[in-house]
Amino acid sequence: MYIAMSLDGFIARTDDDISWLSIADKEGEDYGYAAFTAGIDTYIVGRKTYDIVMKLTGSFPQADQFDCYILTRTPREPEGNAKFYTGDPVAFIRELQAKPGKHIYCDGGAEIVQLFLKNKLVDEMIITVLPILLGDGKRLFKGDFPEQSLKHIDTRTFDNGVVQLRYVVSG
Repeated sequence: MYIAMSLDGFIARTDDDISWLSIADKEGEDYGYAAFTAGIDTYIVGRKTYDIVMKLTGSFPQADQFDCYILTRTPREPEGNAKFYTGDPVAFIRELQAKPGKHIYCDGGAEIVQLFLKNKLVDEMIITVLPILLGDGKRLFKGDFPEQSLKHIDTRTFDNGVVQLRYVVSG
């Protein structure tokens, strides 16, 4: 999982707005994204997150970089290289994990993160905390998953107030 959140734990406002993420935009800074994605070949994201990004930017570059699957309850035809998956997401992830290849990148949203944590499908988390308090919105961690111990790997700080936390799920 590689995801950003506000300091108070939200990944989107209550109306799904994510435009506040732009406060982290800094020319020449990718927050380790290129290094992280070098070990990725499959990208998983929820349909709501996909739709929000498409509405905000008009494109979905991850679909051209990776095998890209959007998890949804409503069947849709592929859009470019983005494929929509309507089956059991847990079984799908386990099937992908059984195949040879690189790592799977989960980018949210909160329902997907919760489902994967509930089924112990997350093995590493890189959480980029932005210096903003939203006060309300869509929480990254909504609960309803088993307790899981984390091993701290790294913390990076940036001069614009961004803090990046990296953990491995250890139990």
